[in-house]
Amino acid sequence: MGNSTVVSKLKSSEVSIVLNAIAAAALVLIVAGVAHLATLIGTSGTSHWPGFAELMQSLPQPLAWLRWFLGDMSEATFYKHEFASVGMLLGALLAHWAYKRGTRWQGFSVSYGTGLLPWILFSSSLGLILSNLLWSWTIVQSSAWQPTFVTFVSLPAAMVLMFGRGWKVAIVGAVMGALLVTPIALVLVNYVCNPLKLPSIIGNVSSMALGSAVAFVICRLVPALVRNKLAPVEAPSPGATTPLVYGPSWTVRRILADFTESPFVGNELASIGLILGLLFAISLNPLSPVYGTGLAAQVLVGQVLASAIGVLLWRRQWMVRGWYPTYLPVVSVTPAAILTYGGTPVVIVISALLGALIGPPLAAAISDRLPKSFHPYLGNVISMAICTLVVLPVIGMLPGVATH
Repeated sequence: MGNSTVVSKLKSSEVSIVLNAIAAAALVLIVAGVAHLATLIGTSGTSHWPGFAELMQSLPQPLAWLRWFLGDMSEATFYKHEFASVGMLLGALLAHWAYKRGTRWQGFSVSYGTGLLPWILFSSSLGLILSNLLWSWTIVQSSAWQPTFVTFVSLPAAMVLMFGRGWKVAIVGAVMGALLVTPIALVLVNYVCNPLKLPSIIGNVSSMALGSAVAFVICRLVPALVRNKLAPVEAPSPGATTPLVYGPSWTVRRILADFTESPFVGNELASIGLILGLLFAISLNPLSPVYGTGLAAQVLVGQVLASAIGVLLWRRQWMVRGWYPTYLPVVSVTPAAILTYGGTPVVIVISALLGALIGPPLAAAISDRLPKSFHPYLGNVISMAICTLVVLPVIGMLPGVATH
């Protein structure tokens, strides 16, 4: 009787693994097909939207600055496009509305079920506005891309999650993000990454780690900066959204939700809005998103594949921990490799595999060892920097792979 029960459980587990893999593969194929179709539409005739090169040439005109500012909101995924950003924001607000009402279709609880999404968006957006006001002159002066986006996916949101809602916390986080994270990113990208021909993502995420570490130390030394009489909302979502069985539906939803983990949203509705916005941008002009490289479709497919591998590989960690950083290769190794070496199948598959294999456990190990006064996202961005620094040279040594 006991042996038969064990065998039955093993078979059930094997079936579940197979079904999850099939669901993940189906999602990758569907996204690949739709991305290819969007590219065909975009290249079938004259472009219907200005490309990234036109955006750079139009600066500092007001409309161009607006496009740049909105594009910053989706730059963590390398999309850098206003339509992707607007889609993500609309999806996130819809998810928050559904969360507050406890609807069954809300997906993964937005912003980890804290109810802090409005404050996160406010602080991150204010930080982004300040970052552009203070540092956009570097774009005009250099006539080149600059990492003004880094505050939107780093310190301001982490401060809100650490210290709770309220004007003081949100504004202090935004100001610190613009004064600490962005200038460090500018120095690292322009004076370290560019001369050494390293991907700018290494400078971007390193600045997030360094700037945030300094900010958290300041907050520990001067607690009045973030002393908050308003306790953060830590109650779980009104509607139960965590399934008892981590089956195919959960796998597909988790892969999608990984796309909006960087801005601390982590919800599939927001991710669907982000991806639909990107696909719409590609269909209008494939040279508009992803810095005008024409690699938007390949980047998207690589990201879905990377998340799929990570979610399947680390499913047990999701079940045990409740959250695991499988999103890391989506916003670091995989798109960086594709932009560096091109969107060939070898580059896409190897970068997705290595990123999913190395990034999440390294991030978890670092985050587990951080002081309690530091937000654990620091471990994630440190892992992104290390993995990108290690994996990209390995891919560059593969036969037939050359710098794009």
